[in-house]
This record gives sequence, C-alpha cells and structure tokens, in this order.
Amino acid sequence: METFIEIAKRVLHQNLTIQPDEQILIVTDDELNEIGEIFYHAGVAIGNETMIIKMKTRYKSGEEPASTVAAAMKAAQVVLCITKHSLTHTIARKEASANGARVATMPGITLDMLEEGAIAADYGEVAALTEHFCTVLEQGERVEIQKDNTYLSFSIKNRKAIPSTGVFKEKGESGNLPSGESYIAPVEDSANGTIIIDGAIAGIGVLHEPIMLTVIDGRLVEATGEKGKQLLELLGDGPGRMIAEFGIGTNTHARLTGNILEDEKVYGTVHIAFGSNKSFGGITEAGVHIDCIIKNPQVFIDGVEVISKSSDHN
Repeated sequence: METFIEIAKRVLHQNLTIQPDEQILIVTDDELNEIGEIFYHAGVAIGNETMIIKMKTRYKSGEEPASTVAAAMKAAQVVLCITKHSLTHTIARKEASANGARVATMPGITLDMLEEGAIAADYGEVAALTEHFCTVLEQGERVEIQKDNTYLSFSIKNRKAIPSTGVFKEKGESGNLPSGESYIAPVEDSANGTIIIDGAIAGIGVLHEPIMLTVIDGRLVEATGEKGKQLLELLGDGPGRMIAEFGIGTNTHARLTGNILEDEKVYGTVHIAFGSNKSFGGITEAGVHIDCIIKNPQVFIDGVEVISKSSDHN
C-alpha cells in the first residue's frame, strides 16, 4: 500500500500541481473504492485538506452523479473522479470546471495502471504530441478515416480541438488521467460511411473480432456481430447513437488493455465516440458516451495524410 501511496503523491504533484492550501475531493464508488482510498491517504500525507465521497456505481459512462456529489465537486479546488464509469462528459464535471476546479477523471483505473503504462509516460512528450495534433485538427475542416477498405468522413469545421495532456495547472482545466489524446466534436450530422473497429470499446473491452459500424448523417445505424449488438444496446435508441467525438492517441507508453482510460490514449490509434459531446463543443446530451478504438488507421484531413497506417506504432 505504501508504494501506491507514493505513486499517488507523485501524481498529485506532477499531474495535478497541487498547492498547499488547496482542498482535494476524491469521488469514488464501490468498484474503485480501494484506489480512491489510496489517493485520499496521499492527499492527507502531503498535508492537504482531503475529502472522499463514495457513491453508488453508475451504470454507464456519461451518467450523472448524485446532486450532492455534483455540489461537492463544484466546491473543491481539485477533484479526482476515481469511478468505474467516466464522469468526464457529465454536466457535473462541466459545472465543477466552470467553477474553477481542476478535475482529473480516472474511470476504471487499476492498480496495474498505477504502476506502469500510460501513467509512467514523459508528460512533456505527451503534451508536445497532443498540441501538435490539436493544431492539425484546429486548422482542418474535413476528416476521413480509412481502415481495411472502409471509409468514414465527417466535418470538424469551426469546432475546437481539445488537448488532454494529463497535466492540470490552471483553474478549470480537466481531462483524463492518465492521458494523452487530442480530440474534437465532429459536426453531428456530417458523418457518413462505414468503419472497422478492431481495438476496444468502452464498457465492452478488447475486441477479438473486428466489428463494422455504418453511420448515416451522423447516426450509427448498424453495428455487426455480438459486440456490435452490445454497443447499440449501451447507446440506446435516442441521441446516444449520434457521433460525438474524434480522438487521436498521443501517449507512447499507453497499452491496449481493455480499459478505455488507457486504450484511447495509445499512440497509433484513433477513436470515435457516440453520445454526449456538449461538454466539449458539440450539441448532444445523451447521458452516455462510448468510445470505439481503431488500430493503425489512415487519417486524412482536407485530403492530406496526417496519420499513416505504415507508421511504427505500438
């Protein structure tokens, strides 16, 4: 336990730039309470006022926490959401950030992920790669992803790219931890085509057989195979099926493990998500947000190749 507390202390200093007078709130649930307690003890050990709230485990990523938890998040200076399902794309997280809290979301983090992989990265390198791809996205208007003779295209015109570097210094900054991704909300009704998903799906895990998604006017209308059926069930029949996000992994230490927190950060992968995106520049509120990882794709922005499938990625 002492080893993990030391790692957690390093994370609080290196990634969250904790100041002596700041109050830390740990939001956890029944599933991840053990890791929540590690960060609670780390916060106490470095001398900060630290609180922990354990709530009922949410059913899916993007589901709102209880109003009491949301109020506590708004009141803290630093919030760590150590929960089974992600609170990143929730109104509660957005309001906490708007109130000045620095929020790190760590959905599904494991003891193994605390010891190695993405969290052990050189975060200076992660930040540089992330900023590079954000600049590419900001300057672009149209994205095309190619994978095994499938093609998905969509507009990102006038949408802002979000850097998730895993380092939070300023008031209101938020993102995943560990991190390393550049992401953007596509224009919702602009996405058309088919795309092979062969990496992993949030809430489902690593895919041993690829599935093919069909998107028409921004809406997911078909997903093949048993895992595709599970994806459609998670998303529901409403706004959860609208395209929400295009992301590029920028962490060279990240591994494909079946945990979306690390999976979507793997350098050499991209991901698309469906559901809520209002928290980062889109228009959809769906109460769900599910990421789908594509390994070794080709990506073109305004006709220029920005990610090559022949690149040497892990």
